[in-house]
Order: sequence, then structure tokens, then C-alpha cells
Amino acid sequence: MNSKALVEQMTEWRRYLHAHPETAFEEENTAAFIAEKLAEMGIEVHKGIGKTGVVGVLKIGGGKKSVGLRADMDAINLNELGDAPYRSKYAGKMHACGHDGHVAILLGAAKLISERKDFSGTVVFIFQPAEEPGYGASAMIKDGILERFPMDEIYALHNSPEMPLGTFHTRVGGIMASEDNFVINIKGKGGHASAPHMGTDPLVIAAEIILALQTIVARNIRPQIPAVVSCTELYTDGSRNAIPTNVTIKGDTRSNTLEVQKIIETRMRDICEGICKTHGADCEFEYTYEFSPTVNWGCCAKEAIETAKALVGENNVDSNSMPSMVSEDFGAFTEKIPGCFLFLGTMPKDGRSVAFLHNSLYDFNDDVLEVGAEFFAELVKNRLS
Repeated sequence: MNSKALVEQMTEWRRYLHAHPETAFEEENTAAFIAEKLAEMGIEVHKGIGKTGVVGVLKIGGGKKSVGLRADMDAINLNELGDAPYRSKYAGKMHACGHDGHVAILLGAAKLISERKDFSGTVVFIFQPAEEPGYGASAMIKDGILERFPMDEIYALHNSPEMPLGTFHTRVGGIMASEDNFVINIKGKGGHASAPHMGTDPLVIAAEIILALQTIVARNIRPQIPAVVSCTELYTDGSRNAIPTNVTIKGDTRSNTLEVQKIIETRMRDICEGICKTHGADCEFEYTYEFSPTVNWGCCAKEAIETAKALVGENNVDSNSMPSMVSEDFGAFTEKIPGCFLFLGTMPKDGRSVAFLHNSLYDFNDDVLEVGAEFFAELVKNRLS
């Protein structure tokens, strides 16, 4: 298949998926579509891994090494406001993060790889569900993907509308943050707003805690290390003239290493319990690890960087990009096996403003499909030669 025909086919695939978005663990039609395309390429297909995940396996020659390539495939709960002819057919659901593009890129790569057969070894094509809530990678791992389809290393990419078209950004070490969630329940003693001295005001205590939590990053984490603590929700059982008895604070934290995660959790617990005790209130503190940080292995990052440079030129590859504080559950894979995650720029060449990820006007830029597919195909050739 020539380059133009492949791009046309990938664009058709991408726009079909965009018009038929499915959210976490509901990707039945998406999975069936992917499985059908892989089978047409002569790739061995396995369905229902991690509920709705799909795995394709292609073995060529006698090579013993195996490389995994992963794309996420779920949409999000959002009403699309764009007017493209392929806009979402389902109210309240849309591909606002470009996972339709990621699937099309990996299918395009699968077609190139299956036709060229310029390697010796095994390629595992992973189409993962439920990335948005952070459950898909762990679901596939719990379902035995790493045992059933052993991989020596794994790679993935994500589109970035804020980066120039066709450029790659990555780095050795932490590239995307963990996401940890917290819930702080404060129980005081409510009463009439006119007599605060007769109770224990949990709202004042909550305000003190919210401010104190901001000292964790400023006074406990080295300035060179990224970390974020954000209180995002506040609930009370009070009213305009009644001091509440109960206040709940919710939010999340971001960091790039387990060490920093532990520091944040420990300091948060100490601050919350300490302030509550000082004021005579009770405190319940919950802290959960939702997304692991995505940490690129040096050996894999080096190979991905060299492949990207050979494909798009050294000036179009940032090999020491700033780590991002967004989260991605690809980190669950790189906790287990070596791997590398990259960002692929999708900003139009004319520099026009485009909607960012998770925006109701977002649309994936099809001009980058071929670059993404060729990157994966070249990476496989280089790693399995």
C-alpha cells in the first residue's frame, strides 16, 4: 500500500471511531472494529483482555525478543460542540483526548509492520480500554497480559495540540505524574451562627488545613522536583445561619516519584490530624493511589529518541522535555517492564489556535497519522533487527 492510500485509510478509520465514541469498559464496538482490521492484516487477535481490551500478536522469523505497542481507545463523557461531518453520534460522549487518533495510528503501524516484515521477533499490539479513569492498564495486567504475551519492552505515545506538528517530546525518567486522591472528613460541633463559641467550627478548621497543605510542596519538596497538592471540593452540612458539624475536603496530588508520593501523604496526614486535634475536632483522612507515575526507562527512551530523530530530524525531537503533571495509566506497564512514553505534536503548521484536550471543540489532527504510524514501524524494525 502506498503512503497516500494508507493515510486515506487511517483517516477513514479515525473519523469512524470519532463518530462512534465509547467510554471506559464500554468499548465493545471499538474493540470489534479493531479486531476486524487486525484480522484482515493477518495478525493473531485476542479479545476481552481487561474486559474490552484487544491484543494483536505478529511473529516474524526466529527472533526471541518481543516489543509491545500500546494505544488507548476510550472516549470521555462530554458533549461535542464541533461541526465536523464525523462528529459524535452519541450525546454526552466524544473523543476529546485523541484516543481515536491513537487507535488509527497503531492500526496504521500494524499494517505497515505486517506488510514490511522487516524484523525478527514478536510485536504485541495493545488496544487498551479505560485509560481516562485510570483502570484499563491495571485491568489488562490483572487479566494476565504480561504473562500471556510476554514483552521485553513497551512503547506508547499521546498527541499534544500545544506542540508543533510532527515533533516528538520525551525524556528519561518521570514524564507524567502520579495522581493520588484524598478525602479529609472533619467532625466538629455545629450550632447557631450567632454563637460560635459554643461549638467547634469545622469550616474554620478546614480553611486552616487547606492553607497549611500548600506548605507541603513549598517546604518539604526540593524546588527542582515537580509536585502539586490541590484541594478541589468542599462540602458542609451547615446552612446560612448554622455552623456545620461536618466538613469534607476532597482533591488530588501529583508527583513523579514514589518517594515524593510518600512525603506528600505523610505530611498531609500529619497536618490534618494535627490541626484537628489542636481545635478539638475529629479527623478522618483517606489517601489513595489512583495513577502511577509514568517513568521512562533509559534504555527504551534512548532507542525511541534515536528512532524519532531519524524519522523527523534532530531539530524536531526534544529528548529532555519538561515532565507533565497530567496522569496516564501507561505507568502501570512501565512499573512492570521497561518502556517509554512520548508526546507527538499535532498543532497545525499554519499556527492557528486549536482546542486543547478534553475540550468540547477538540478534534484530532489527521495530518500526524502517518508520522505516528511510521514511528512505531521504524521502532519495531530497530528493536527487533
